[in-house]
Amino acid sequence: MPTLTLAGRTKSTLPEGMILPAALEKLYDWIEENEFTLTRDNETSGWLFDISSREAVSAPIIEFNSDGSKNLKHWFGLDIPEIHERLFVFCKTGQEGSQGAFWLDDDGKQHIVHLGGGSGSIMTCVLTDNASDFLRLLAVGYDEICWGEYSLEPTFDIPRNQKFHDWVKTEFDVLIPKTGASIVPQTAETTDAETSSDPFLKWVMEMIAKGDYA
Repeated sequence: MPTLTLAGRTKSTLPEGMILPAALEKLYDWIEENEFTLTRDNETSGWLFDISSREAVSAPIIEFNSDGSKNLKHWFGLDIPEIHERLFVFCKTGQEGSQGAFWLDDDGKQHIVHLGGGSGSIMTCVLTDNASDFLRLLAVGYDEICWGEYSLEPTFDIPRNQKFHDWVKTEFDVLIPKTGASIVPQTAETTDAETSSDPFLKWVMEMIAKGDYA
């Protein structure tokens, strides 16, 4: 049996009704072509730079993976079909455990959402409705996108990944703004549950209320 690519592995584990957006499939192909992948314990992850080289580390630091949602039971405090049918983790957005995921809303529309790790970031909200805007957000150049301070320009403590930045601009014929707020004008955190209108946060809190953490 041929070895599946990162895109192939992801597609093979997506729940019914979800798709791997075309823009992300193009990104995964770009990652494979540049050999920015790492396979360990029979799981393949992809990065935006050569993870084996310290000199190559650049912003943003994000790991794309095909693990899916196998650890979500620890996040929600329960393991029920509704969570796995509507939520699929496809990347790690922060080194403290934050994650990016696909989410199907009540009407079956697919969004890209963020799940804060809890030990650092608690940003839990819809990020974008399409993958090309998600890639534009990454290309702005934040060290990690999990902190949600998108009204501020990146500090570039870690050099911006210019190769990725230029690829997004060229491949999708888009402009990359100076701040993420042009793409994600409003974010929400778990502490905003009483006041936020974010549909993903509301759904998350409904699921948590059913679990052991309630």
